Formats: sequence, structure tokens, C-alpha cells
Amino acid sequence: MIMRLHNGRLAVVPSLLLAVALVLAGCTSFSDTLGNEASSPAAASPSAEPEPAPIEWSDCNKQIQPLVADQPGSDRDLTFECGRTEVPISYDEPEGATLPLFLVRVVMAGQTDRIGSLMVNPGGPGASGADAAIGLALTMPEYVLQRFDLIGFDPRGVGLSTPVECIPAELKDRMIAAEPRPTTDEELGESFALTKEAADGCADQYGDALGTFNTVDTARDMDRLREGLGDDQLNYLGYSYGTTLGSTYAELFPGKVRAMVLDAAVDPDADKQADAEAGAKGFEAGFDAFSANCTGLLAGCPLGTEPRQYVERLLGEADKAPIPSSEEGETRKATAGVVLTAVQAALYDAESWPQLAQALAAAYKDKDAKGLFSLADNYTGRLDDDSYSNLLDANLAINCADTEETFDETDVRALAEEWDAKYPLFGAAAATGLYTCSVWKADRTPLPERDAAGSAPILVVGNSGDPVTPLPGAVDMANDLDAGVLLTWQGQGHTAYPKTPCINEAVNNYLVDLMAPMDGLTCPA
Repeated sequence: MIMRLHNGRLAVVPSLLLAVALVLAGCTSFSDTLGNEASSPAAASPSAEPEPAPIEWSDCNKQIQPLVADQPGSDRDLTFECGRTEVPISYDEPEGATLPLFLVRVVMAGQTDRIGSLMVNPGGPGASGADAAIGLALTMPEYVLQRFDLIGFDPRGVGLSTPVECIPAELKDRMIAAEPRPTTDEELGESFALTKEAADGCADQYGDALGTFNTVDTARDMDRLREGLGDDQLNYLGYSYGTTLGSTYAELFPGKVRAMVLDAAVDPDADKQADAEAGAKGFEAGFDAFSANCTGLLAGCPLGTEPRQYVERLLGEADKAPIPSSEEGETRKATAGVVLTAVQAALYDAESWPQLAQALAAAYKDKDAKGLFSLADNYTGRLDDDSYSNLLDANLAINCADTEETFDETDVRALAEEWDAKYPLFGAAAATGLYTCSVWKADRTPLPERDAAGSAPILVVGNSGDPVTPLPGAVDMANDLDAGVLLTWQGQGHTAYPKTPCINEAVNNYLVDLMAPMDGLTCPA
């Protein structure tokens, strides 16, 4: 049961959340927060909106500096602060129960003519904004860091912001190892059963509170954070799902937007079925690009002249006899589900293609799945101690809170068969993913239509070779936004900034000087 994450796949510091958790005095779970709700102040009317809670900052250089010490960019003179603040659980009751949010602020020494804060979100939904801020601080052009503090926050229910945690690690292992291309009645039945098991477990643990984790309320949280940071207007950089979050903010608070970059836009016009099919088609094209790159290597492709056939053979072998790993202490064996999860993970970033080719070759020739597990585990948030981050839990909760669309088993079975024929590696999984929110038991807060009328220009960045959020999504986003400006990169992989000089120059000038590029500008690969 592989899944598509609308995730920017930014450089993430390993085990960062575990380290910065030491800074906090008791990181509470959302269950704990709900348990304290009865003692919270009585709710006020929505019109009596209180002032946002202050952000309490603490120095966390000692926790973060060692984690970045050996990474490119670690020679930059950066300081790190960790912050906590409170936001209403429900904005219908702004003075009612609250939940804490966690932030990281990164400041480069020698700032001049500081503009304010630049808030970032890496997507998912479910990925840590704190991790993203630290990763971006090592890679973003210094021209931008010299003018902005970099702010990453974990959205409600994510990371260290009262994480929603309701899918056991053992169930996640089974979901990832399950048949990745279910088409028979038995395979589809098993897929539906796993989906229901996860949904029922989360409903049993959280009940109606699951609806709390929605994008609209997270966008409202962002405006509280903007005020708490002392910024009159928001500067924002969002990747993948982060473009959904950013455009929702712009719709709710158009006059509060100073600069907003939406990189690898999720198509705002596509319904769930169209989005899922576009994803399957995009990953197939991404795999073809990976194959062409591999076979074009002067040293020769370790997968031979037909990488797709090579992967099909490997999937068949893993289905008959799951592949062990040479990693010390590893007891798992790689099923076809793990193989295809690793493939999907590597297609997010062309820099991962050599690693994927070597991992596939080692799995087939040497019967060693160590490389495949490395790719798959990084993608799904599996940690070295066999536990998981809450990436998958939050991903399901937020995605399902954001939509009222549902699909019955009959429709999914028909689509699985149809898409398996059209998109042989990824079609069936894309179809079965449509069933997820049909059994999710939570209140829904559907995303608004987003034209952000009255906002400042918003820069939408698309990538012609993006397998996760194909370019038409960026075109639609830019067209829908009244002040949308489209910037295209003719490159491979997911997201574009800061990967190439042409894109960097356009984005930098927009963020710093509010000089948007010409609408429709295209940058070469």
C-alpha cells in the first residue's frame, strides 16, 4: 500500500525532532491536550477574537548545531532558537481550549536591512516545518538569509505540535509491505481491510477531534504566528502540499500577504480522482526519466538496457521470496510493497536516482535489500529504533479532514483494474488510495476555492518533469489566483527552488525586492 506524499522532500536533519524535544519541558500529545479541555476558559463568541499568545523562545544551538555539523552549508554562521506558543483548538471558540505549536527560528549572522520573517512549509501534509527550516538554512541562497529570519513550524498534529499518533508501527509495517498493485478481489480486500484498520484505530483514539487537523485551521494558525513574530504581513515559501496551505492562507487573509512562493503546486482544480490519476501518470513519466538517465550513463546502467523490465522481475522475485537485508539487526525482508515504495521515494529527487539504481541492482543480484529499506524508511518516516514519526498519521488525518469526497469499493475496484493497465507500476495503488477517506471517521473542513482576491502578486513555481505534482497543477494554481505569476523550470524531480540559478534569481528577487518575474517565464534544465 504505497502512498503519494505531497512532500517537498527537502533536506532533513536526521533525528532532529528527537533532539529538539529535549529543549521542551514535556512535549504533550494531542490526547493530553484534549484531557485538559474541561479546565480551559469558557469559549467566547467568534467576534471577540483574543490577542494571539506570545511565542516563548529558547536557545537550542546546543541541540541542533551537532546535527548539522557535517552537512554542506554547516559552515554558515547560524543561530537556532526553538519556540512554543498556543493556538485555539477550534476557531469557533477562540478563547476555549488550546494546543501548543512548535517552531524553529534560524538567523544568519550579519543580517542587513532585515525585512522580517520567512515562514516555510515542506508539505506532506505531515512533514516537519522545523526540520525544513534547518535544512533550508543550509542550502538557501545567502542573499535571502541576509534579509530574513527563517521560520519553520510544525503544523497542528505534526511533529512536536501535539502530534496525532494513532497508527501503530506494526500496522505501518504491514501497510508498506502489502501488495503494492492490488487488482484481484483478494488483494483489494486486503487493501481495504488495512485502510479500515487504520481508520478505526484513529477514530477509537481521537473520536471527533480528528477533524481538528485541517488545513483551514492551520492557515489560521499561521496568521497567529505572523502576529506573534511581529510581522505586519506574511512572507512564505511552501512546497507541494505547502502550496495548498499557502494558497488557503492567501484566500483567508489576502491583505496580509507580502510575498508568497508556491513551489510544486498541488492542482487546486483537480478532484481527488483526477489528482490521483495525475499522480500515477506523473510517477510513470518520472520512472521513464529515471530509466533514460540510467541507460544513458557512459559507465552503463546497473539495471541493464530495460530498467522497467528489471524492476518487474525484481517485484516478481520479492513477491515469491521477500529479500533480506545485510543491515546489522534488520529482521525485515523486502516485499514487493517495499520495493515499489523505494522506487517511488527516489523519484522525488533526481539526485537519488544513482542510489535507486544501486539499491535495485543489489536487491536483485545480491539478494540484499539494505538500500531499498533506506529509501523506503526515509520516505515513510521509519526511524532506527523501529518506531515511526507521525508523518503517515498526520498525512491521513489532514488529507481526510480537507475533503468530503468518498469512493465506494465497487468504484475503486474498477479504477484499480483500469489504471493498472494504463499505469503499470503506480496505477493500482493510486486507485486504492482513493478509498482511504471513505472510511475515515472525522468532521470535514473542505478547502475553499482560492483566488485570493486583493492579495499581492503570488509566485507559483512548476517543474515540467515533476512526477508528484505535475506541471498542469502549477498552471491551474497561477491561473486561479487573481495575482498569480507562473514560473516554470524544465527539470526533473519534485520542486525547483533552490536547485538552479535561473529559478534562484527569480525567486530571490521576488522575496527580497518584490520584483516578480514575467508571467510565464521558463528556466532551462
